[in-house]
Parts: sequence; C-alpha cells; structure tokens
Amino acid sequence: MAIPRGADYVAMGSSFAAGPGLKPRAVGAPRASGRSAGNYAHLVAARLGLSLRDVTFSGATTEDILRGTRHRTAQIDAVTADTRLVTITAGGNDIGYLPALTFASLPWPLRALPVFRRRVAQFTDPTATDRRFQALSASLASIVRELHARAPEAEIVLVDYLTILPEQSNDDRRLEVLRSSPRGDLTRWGREVASRLTRTFASVAAAEGCVFLDVGELSREHHAWSSAAWTRRFHLSLRGGAPYHPDAAGMAAVAEMLIRRLE
Repeated sequence: MAIPRGADYVAMGSSFAAGPGLKPRAVGAPRASGRSAGNYAHLVAARLGLSLRDVTFSGATTEDILRGTRHRTAQIDAVTADTRLVTITAGGNDIGYLPALTFASLPWPLRALPVFRRRVAQFTDPTATDRRFQALSASLASIVRELHARAPEAEIVLVDYLTILPEQSNDDRRLEVLRSSPRGDLTRWGREVASRLTRTFASVAAAEGCVFLDVGELSREHHAWSSAAWTRRFHLSLRGGAPYHPDAAGMAAVAEMLIRRLE
C-alpha cells in the first residue's frame, strides 16, 4: 500500500541496516550504534517524505528488537499506533553469520588465536546453526505479531541481506582466506546461511502477513567481489562501510528496491 507523506516510519535492525562506516553519522545517534544518515531507512524517508525514527543498532539481535538489553530499550518500543511503515533487517547476529566471516578473515596472527578459533567453531557448528535458525524463525514471528498489535495500519517489511559471497567457483581464489579456515570452507557455510536467512524471512512473512523484500536475490550480481559491488570485502577499518556490510551503493540500491515495492 502507498505510505502517505509525513507518515511515521520506524527502522529496526542490526548493523546491516544501521550502516556503520558510512558517512555522515545520523544526527544524535550513539557512536556504538554505527547508525548512518546514508542508510537505506534515511534514504527512503527522504525520498518519500516520511517522519523517520531510526533505532537500528550494530550488534543487535532479534531479542534486542523485541525485549531490549540492560542498557537499551527494545527497538520495538519505538512503534506506536500511528506508525505506518516498519522495516526490519536482523537475524544475522542471531546466527553468527557476519561475526563468523569476520573472525575467519582476520590477519593470520589474530585468527589463529584460540579465542577466535573457538568463536568460529561455535558459530559454524551444524547442530547449533539449526537450533539458532529455529529460534530465529520463532523470534521474527513474535516481532511481526507484536507489530501488528501495536500498529495495525503499518506496512511491515522484512528486508533481506544483500549478497556478500559470490556463487561457487572452483577456480576462484579470491576467497582463499575463508576457504582455508580451520573449520573448513566457510564460503560454503556462508552461502548456506545466507540462503537460509532468505528462506526464513520469506516463510515468516508469508505466515504472519507482512512483506518480504528479497534483497538477496536482487543483488546476486553485486556481491563483494564483483565489479559493481554493493557490499564490502574484508578490510581492517570501517571506512566506506564495515567489512562484509553494505557500502553506499548497496544502501542506495536497497532504498530503491524498497521504494519501488512500496509504490
């Protein structure tokens, strides 16, 4: 449905929605949030003339959205009966998707440390991954149901993750660091997790009556190693976007997809 100009828009999610490293920083945003004025929520709000309340926060899980933490209120508390649009990009931290890829990509002296090897092993354990996906599905469903109760007239959009890893290629040496992980080929694990995140979002959206924006499928040719990338490869800074996160072009692309869907 069309969202009227001036309507209240609440953006929720983790760093993939917040945009750490993308300048300028959102006015008044805590530094730890990594919240950028160039993230897709800000771009959409500016184009459609919406009143944005951006509560995205780097490191957030779906639990943080629904219940908050000791130091931060639940993101969902930003939603009121007047809210007309809610977007959510979250779940990767629940699974350990980006943390595992990041830890496995650290320079050798660091990624060899027991603490990082242990964390990668915990994130990529198959049984634990299955459990985390079951919990994520239930958590996302709870969030959508609570949003329907709090804002019955709101359009709720689950926004998928942009593609990070390219399709499998036997002669592709660009991902050698991830392929040589002590836990085996993490590119295979990363692709499977991305695919399962997409399927989880789509399933929850269909079951709970909200919109699913299939950003992953729409960005297949814009992975981090492509000539027209929308996400960053690993690098030891936040400049231009955090490693394995959207760059400015990626945020603009997601905003455009969302605007087309809403219109």
